[in-house]
Amino acid sequence: METRNDVPLYLYTYGSRLEETELCYLEMRSFFDKQTDSGLLMSEIAVHPDRSPFMRERIEVLYQGEQLADILEQVKQIELRDETFKVIFVKMSDLSPEDKIDFDQMRLVEREIGIYIEGEADMRNPDRVFGLVYWGGRYYFGHYIKSKAVWLTQIQKPRSYSIALSTRVARAAANIAVPFPSGKTAIDPCCGIGTVLVEALSMGIDIVGRDINHFVVQGTRENLAHFGLETSVICGDIADVTDHYDAAILDMPYNHFSTTTPEKQHELLIHARRIANRVIVVTAETVDAFITEAGFTIVDRCTTRKGSFVRQILVCV
Repeated sequence: METRNDVPLYLYTYGSRLEETELCYLEMRSFFDKQTDSGLLMSEIAVHPDRSPFMRERIEVLYQGEQLADILEQVKQIELRDETFKVIFVKMSDLSPEDKIDFDQMRLVEREIGIYIEGEADMRNPDRVFGLVYWGGRYYFGHYIKSKAVWLTQIQKPRSYSIALSTRVARAAANIAVPFPSGKTAIDPCCGIGTVLVEALSMGIDIVGRDINHFVVQGTRENLAHFGLETSVICGDIADVTDHYDAAILDMPYNHFSTTTPEKQHELLIHARRIANRVIVVTAETVDAFITEAGFTIVDRCTTRKGSFVRQILVCV
């Protein structure tokens, strides 16, 4: 029998649309400093699955072993007292052939583990949910959390623009900018209709907004109020920002739709360099040269598509 590892270990399951795969990987690297194309990632870093638009589930590993018998023996240690429980064998479509287990076998394993746990099973509304994964020739069992996909409830806003970032892209950009929010401050200096602000604030990120368009700022404030979110949103130019932030998210989609000049793009990046340590640049145009001239180093990047429209997302420090 194998015993529980004292080092915290988490298993995350992932899924993304083909056009957002690169963005999913960039977010993974921001959280975990690595990526996986198997749909399952293992790390000692704890991230709640509600944070990511691509993260589906998380198992906080309690027990592991090469044989199911190892798990069965170890789950006897679980003390539930008066709590009910449920066991879920996590289904993975991207596993290698040797790791795949058919549906009927999964249900049998769930029931067998349930027999070894002392307590009352409840399939509908359990107090505790446990998850099991078979991966790389080993079983992993532990506390299970399924993502609530909070971002889905924030798609429909009172005010919206067709060129605004999607909620998934905005949420991922916020995570890439501030993967670990505790003690960090952020700014969206060209916040537009506030999609990034909504996603960041809903995750507990300390962020403020600004835009030069008075009518857009009014729409941003309306959107925030609609979701019960509060922060400072100022009508003003990035040049007027005097505070300094740990991170900035600089969305420049209007470059593709307006007469914004290269000089203005360069100016935005110069000011972003001045006000933040880490800047996530979202752009429909190639601005690498301007980024370098502003004093940044591009340390990571990806592209994301919406139909034929392509955005670049650049991590600059």
